[in-house]
Amino acid sequence: MSEDRFTTERDGFGRLLADRDVWRQAASIAAAGELTARWLEGSSQYQPGTFAPGFDDETTAIAGQLARLNRNGLFTKESQPGVQAEGLAQRAYVTGFCSPETASALLDLSARSDMVTVAHAPGEASSASIPVTVQDDAVVTVLGSSEGPVDEEQLKDWAAESNEALALVLADAWYVEIFDPVWGRNTVLLPAVLEALQSH
Repeated sequence: MSEDRFTTERDGFGRLLADRDVWRQAASIAAAGELTARWLEGSSQYQPGTFAPGFDDETTAIAGQLARLNRNGLFTKESQPGVQAEGLAQRAYVTGFCSPETASALLDLSARSDMVTVAHAPGEASSASIPVTVQDDAVVTVLGSSEGPVDEEQLKDWAAESNEALALVLADAWYVEIFDPVWGRNTVLLPAVLEALQSH
């Protein structure tokens, strides 16, 4: 009876506690990537730092591609598709944690294509502002800021949402932001990132 309650019990955000328990064992970028891929494929209802059991509607069309990136060395954190619509313009982008070798491969992508990679070394605190979403002529989303758990508060948040070992791994990981500079284009970025990940 209590085991059944555990498999159906949810936290205050609606996330399944049984799926959260699996994150307690994840202690590498590869393990975090695999669990993120499962969440993107709909077989998990817990993702650290995402305070809902699933992802938002705009991710649906790119979820499968993001799952492949997660299984190829990039533990993704944020993303959006390219959109050009009434009052809204978005550049396609994806961000995530990775090894130095993966960061190097993604920087190389910038050297041989028009995709742009911004790479942040472990512990680096940076605060550039590259617009990637404009709504009604106002910039609403920017890239360029490091997102790694570089301070004690962020480390505690990651440890609470996953586990302490993974928080420490992420503190030592590179954080990358890759975007398509062409507003509204949605077919180029994710395949290019996957190719870069698989080629290194």
